[in-house]
Amino acid sequence: MTILEPNSTMIVRRLTPDDVLPYRQLMLEAYERHPDAFTSTVRERAALPMSWWESRVSEAPASSELVFGAFDGHRMIGAAGLAFETREKAKHKATLFGMYVLPDFRHHGVGRDLVFKALEFARSRPGVVLVQLTVTQGNAGARSLYEKCGFIPFGVEPYAVAVGDAFVSKVHMWCDLRRPG
Repeated sequence: MTILEPNSTMIVRRLTPDDVLPYRQLMLEAYERHPDAFTSTVRERAALPMSWWESRVSEAPASSELVFGAFDGHRMIGAAGLAFETREKAKHKATLFGMYVLPDFRHHGVGRDLVFKALEFARSRPGVVLVQLTVTQGNAGARSLYEKCGFIPFGVEPYAVAVGDAFVSKVHMWCDLRRPG
């Protein structure tokens, strides 16, 4: 089992265009390993042009999507994205998406640090008052992480994602950014 290097300092930061290749590689692994956790398939995402991936790591200050990466030294070990609503009546909401941590680095605070960094950024965005997400029903580890970070479940979407011939449901959760974090 690989863990954070004893003398390394794990950092979480917003990804930039220089991070596009390791980000794409990390997420394609995520879609492959956990098809029930993501709405997209590895085949769909692998077929997307590089410009799609680059748009997610744009450095534009008012980007509607951005991604944070967790690094152990120079190695990207996790990622989580934020999408901000652009419609006038929904601009107060953001969505946490694409949360993934390499298996060998789980249970070391990496996921928590990614979520907290995303929430911190969302709080800094004028007018944003909540972040929402979905988590696969039955994924107790992820749900527990989100609850520890301040998310509250508010409903279950049955048959949310088709995985082969089966379906998985998604638990919808939200975090009120006006609460002290």
